[in-house]
Amino acid sequence: MTESVEQNRTQTPDGGTEQPQNRRAARRGGGDPATRGRTTIADGVVEKIAGLAARDVLGVHTMGSGLSRTFGAVRDRVPGGSKSVTRGVKAEVGEVQTALDLEIVVDYGVAIADVAQAVRENVIAAVERMTGLEVVEVNIAVSDVKLPDEQDEEPEQPRIQ
Repeated sequence: MTESVEQNRTQTPDGGTEQPQNRRAARRGGGDPATRGRTTIADGVVEKIAGLAARDVLGVHTMGSGLSRTFGAVRDRVPGGSKSVTRGVKAEVGEVQTALDLEIVVDYGVAIADVAQAVRENVIAAVERMTGLEVVEVNIAVSDVKLPDEQDEEPEQPRIQ
């Protein structure tokens, strides 16, 4: 081992020897630590991130179609059931890219095109920042409009921040 250390030393102008700066990096496994191994991200992870990001946009009343909201409301009332943040979100995740389909219900009176654009921007920013995946598309389907006099199918719970 002393032979390899001796070979890695360099001669200084005054005749002494100098230890190499990256000796420890050269002795351990090769290459950059970030390239050693593989990270996979499940579809459900991306769906949760996208669902939360979409719900944060003003004008989005809820997520999902009428049928999925009805089943979700029943599931939420069952003891141990929890509100699904992935309702209304479908993700297809590849190795470096993802595509998302969102189904939303908007509040009456908002400009649907503006809400869709804001949802798209918020979802793309959140997913790319948290996962490092490139979001190639976010398709948004507006399935309903919540009228002011309509009763909610699921009780609105206050957001805790």
